[in-house]
Amino acid sequence: MTLIHRQAAPGGRDRAPRGTAPSGTAKRSRRRANALRGGVLAVLLLCLAGCSPNDTFTRFGFPNPVTDQGKITLSLWQGSWIAGLLVGAVVWGMILWSVIFHRKRGDKLPPQVRYNMPIEILYTVVPFVLIAVLFYYTAKDENTIDNIPAHPAVVVNVTGFQWSWEFNYPQHGVTTDGYMWGQGPLPLLEIPENETVEFNLTSTDVIHSFWVPEFLFKRDVIPGHPNHFSITATQTGTFTGHCSELCGLYHSRMLFTLKIVTPAQYNTWIAQQQASQHSVSGSTQ
Repeated sequence: MTLIHRQAAPGGRDRAPRGTAPSGTAKRSRRRANALRGGVLAVLLLCLAGCSPNDTFTRFGFPNPVTDQGKITLSLWQGSWIAGLLVGAVVWGMILWSVIFHRKRGDKLPPQVRYNMPIEILYTVVPFVLIAVLFYYTAKDENTIDNIPAHPAVVVNVTGFQWSWEFNYPQHGVTTDGYMWGQGPLPLLEIPENETVEFNLTSTDVIHSFWVPEFLFKRDVIPGHPNHFSITATQTGTFTGHCSELCGLYHSRMLFTLKIVTPAQYNTWIAQQQASQHSVSGSTQ
């Protein structure tokens, strides 16, 4: 009978047969595979959530913009969130990788690495690059949003006062006003869709702020210091405008109604307002 001898490994332990992985290595491989599957599943779930027909999730809390300028603001907001999420994913991924695969397994210290110049340069350069990119897009979008066209289709002079609003259309000789919420009809601001509208803001008493949430934009209304901005509405509808600067006792009631209508409806409304206001002015003479 032929005897087969196994060669003893150093230290008195027998070597495992070739082709058989040690149990520790197999466990580490399984953990890596499970971690990879979990990461892929998380990314897939995030993509599916982002592709939902309801894009409330992808706006990250912002209302649906109704102007071209609002869409630019939303794009900047989403880009900032994506950059932040990517940085967070990298940081948390490195933390979890260290916790899972490089945890303490004995009393022996791992190799200590000091003054690793490539890593230190990376730590310095990457934040500067991120800040520079965000600064560039912020400045570019801010310039676009603040741009005032030379010949707007509609001009509205907005006057804020405690605690209501007055809207004057100097091109048409029309003025609308109203009451603060709870005392009567709110002031009505009506503008056409898909046409440039310039707002000139001023106040007769204290600082107010002109804000329509769906514009994704607000601008201060300051006494003695006129402010300006321009928008192009992209969809029709009725919305509520606010004063977003604490201006006194009834600040929360300083609301107005915004109606975005088609150009034909806007022209009809202007004609009605002209006829109504001219008849009133004629009867008072």
